[in-house]
Order: sequence, then C-alpha cells, then structure tokens
Amino acid sequence: MRRIAPSPWRCALLTAALAPLVLITGCAEGGGVRVEGTAGTAAVSSSPSLRPTPATKVDPVALLSNDPKVGTDIKRNLKPCAGHEYPIDTSYGNLTGNSVPDVVINVQTCADGVGLGSYVYRMENGEYTDVFGDEQPPVYIDIDKGDLVLTRQVYGPEDKVCCPSGEDVITYHWTGDRFAETARTHSDYGKKAADG
Repeated sequence: MRRIAPSPWRCALLTAALAPLVLITGCAEGGGVRVEGTAGTAAVSSSPSLRPTPATKVDPVALLSNDPKVGTDIKRNLKPCAGHEYPIDTSYGNLTGNSVPDVVINVQTCADGVGLGSYVYRMENGEYTDVFGDEQPPVYIDIDKGDLVLTRQVYGPEDKVCCPSGEDVITYHWTGDRFAETARTHSDYGKKAADG
C-alpha cells in the first residue's frame, strides 16, 4: 500500500493541536507481596499541603530506612552505586485518591537493574505511610491511569539475568483502605526474544 506524505498545512495544524498536550504532559522518574491499608508510619513527615514538585520531593532513602516494614536485605542495599546515585526510582501520582500525591519507590540492583523491592507510600496524618510493598524480585511497580501496575519478569531454569522467558503484569486498584487486585496477565517472550 502506498503511503501518502502529509501536506505542510496538515503538519502545521497537527503541531498546533498537539502543542497544549506536550505542555501539560508530565514525566515519571522512569519476600512476597503485601497489599494493605492502614499501616505503621515511617518517620519522614511532610505537610499535606505540599505537592511533589522538585523543591518538595521526599528523600526515598530516609523513607525506606525508617520504615519498619521494609526488609533488612533491602535496607542493606540502600547504598550508592558508582558516584552518588542510589539504585532507586521514585515517582509521584494519584493512586489512593488522596489530596497529596502518593509516592512510588522501586529499589534495584546497581549492576543489572533487577528490581529488589517496590513500595507505595500514602500521606496520612502528616506522615507518609507504607500501604503497599513487594520484596519478591524481580519486581517493578508503576502508576497507570490511577492504578498500580506491578511487573515481574519470569525466568526459566536456563535464563540469564538479561533474558527472562516472560513476564507477569498485575493491576491493583485502591478500594478505600487497601489495594485490591483487578487484573493479571502473563506473557511468554518466546525462544527468540529470550535469547535476545
């Protein structure tokens, strides 16, 4: 089928129409599962009126270090990699319907980026509270349209760290006091994909 190149006026019209979307689009800082509601609070506090802008970001290392629910193995891995960068991804978004954005933290290995633990913190009574945790590697969580999406690579007995055989994707939705699973899918990558 022959592809028709768009005319210059169509490109200009499309660019003008998409410009507002580009300006309002944001970027994310790209032992088992706990799915819970109200939990013990971590020691890091923040005012409910603060928004997660660059000036008011949380300190994820302090948040995890002071959280009694975070495993000792994870806390031992809270060390900088080369230089001063920690192997931690932190993002902010609306998962629990709170007036203050929730904090999503993923802890990974320095060498190969394998997810060691993933957590969600919700502001409650002026302090961030751990309302979700998964410390079963390899794991990574993200926010998708207000839902929490957990991705876990699946390895066969012969798979290398770089080349898993598939993945599980689990979607959770906040039900008012806890996260509840709403969907689960499994994908097999196939031999060619698994071999890279």
